[in-house]
Amino acid sequence: MASTLKISHELSHPLFDIAATRQIETQAQAALPEHTLMQRAGLATARLTLALAPHAQHIWVACGPGNNGGDGFETALQLRKFGKTVSLTWTELGKDTDDNSRQSPPDARASRLRALSAGLLISPEPPATFDFAIDALLGIGGTLSADRPGTQLMTQWLRRMHSSGAPVLCIDLPTGLNADTGASLFQALATLDSPRPGPRHTLSLLTLKPGLFTADGRDAAGQVWLNDLSVATPAELSPFALLQGADISMVLPRQQRAHASHKGSFGDVAVLGGAPGMTGAALLAARAALHAGAGRVFIALLDGTTDRILSVDTTQPELMFRSPAALDVKQQVLVCGCGGGQAVLAHLPALLVNATRAVFDADALNAIAADPSLRAFLTTRQSQGHVTILTPHPLEAARLLQCSTHDVQSDRRRAAQQLADQFDCVVVLKGSGSVIAAPGQLALINHSGNALLASPGTGDVLAGMIGALLGAGLAARTAAAQAVFTHGRLADHWAASGTREPLTASALARYASA
Repeated sequence: MASTLKISHELSHPLFDIAATRQIETQAQAALPEHTLMQRAGLATARLTLALAPHAQHIWVACGPGNNGGDGFETALQLRKFGKTVSLTWTELGKDTDDNSRQSPPDARASRLRALSAGLLISPEPPATFDFAIDALLGIGGTLSADRPGTQLMTQWLRRMHSSGAPVLCIDLPTGLNADTGASLFQALATLDSPRPGPRHTLSLLTLKPGLFTADGRDAAGQVWLNDLSVATPAELSPFALLQGADISMVLPRQQRAHASHKGSFGDVAVLGGAPGMTGAALLAARAALHAGAGRVFIALLDGTTDRILSVDTTQPELMFRSPAALDVKQQVLVCGCGGGQAVLAHLPALLVNATRAVFDADALNAIAADPSLRAFLTTRQSQGHVTILTPHPLEAARLLQCSTHDVQSDRRRAAQQLADQFDCVVVLKGSGSVIAAPGQLALINHSGNALLASPGTGDVLAGMIGALLGAGLAARTAAAQAVFTHGRLADHWAASGTREPLTASALARYASA
């Protein structure tokens, strides 16, 4: 029996979408005695339940109409053998199961009969009290919608489950979460009126699914665990990868320097941004680039009066201020757009043509999205041998793709890949489970980071960190991936430190090499 593995930031795993998971499942079922996988799933879930809540005595298992419900019945059977009190509910209780349209799959039916034969009873209502709850309602193949039979009942059960304060374990996938995209009705269904939700866990079976780690997935799934049910998962079937510590060098260039190196050995970064009222954004990017290992960092503000307004950063005097015209973007790595406002527009045509390595962020992306000629310049950069990284948040991505933010968030991997293919560059689609995409390469979903990063300026810090790693000679996709992971890891360390101080972008920039 395969062991159950906790998914942490330091472990690397391929991610498998629904189609690939179904293919692996079908091949395994053909090679094993019937019902084997479901019985393994039930035992794995029961064992994890005992490990997570060894003192829980009354466990509610909520089963749905399909194979996920069958996993739930197997789990209930095993928990009963371990001496636990189990309350079973089933969405199909009292319905005409002779109707072919509502008939359970064979494996699920067999598991239900096994549970009933062992003396378990199906209750019409959830228990009034329970110590632990198991969500076995839908799994990877099901979605909740107004016209789906049983949605209202499942919604009621999910509300009851997630508002109880008891720990919840989801089998394979939280109900309502799209396994491929992470789009979910979870917020509306499961957390409404939940003043004290309990700990949340998901045991992913056979494979890890990309939807667990992006969009709504991380909130819905909580702590993710994996049990492969002793089935091999061919990596070539994986269209995604989970970006974690083992995927990249965990040592930043500053720590890899030879004794005979000098500041010119690690590249120059030029930050252009900081229109009136937004100077801080450019300063944050520049400070982050410096702390992330750039040899020299230049900053060109777009207020038109740099000499009179700001010519030195007294907090970070190593930064060198220049006029936009004095930047040498053929030699320097350009970080463009942080706090750029409308002022950045006048500079973009020349920068898109001449900057050999560039990170475009924020207002630079908004300006490009609104101007067809700038979009054309961006599209041809790769053919000129230029390196380009775009770092949009969902609204900026929607503007570039000329769609809605909902369209972007409903399938973040697809949106990031569309941008990468359209503009022939590396794209970092920021947000929960940031996606790193590049033409013809495996999409990466980042697993580090938390909601502490949802504060002003943290995106500017990320742009500066990426610029520093480009300057150090890393390839564009590697630089983006390492910066995104490290950026998130710093927030995770901050959360784990126990400090009550808020994580500001200024603090994040200072610790960009931690």
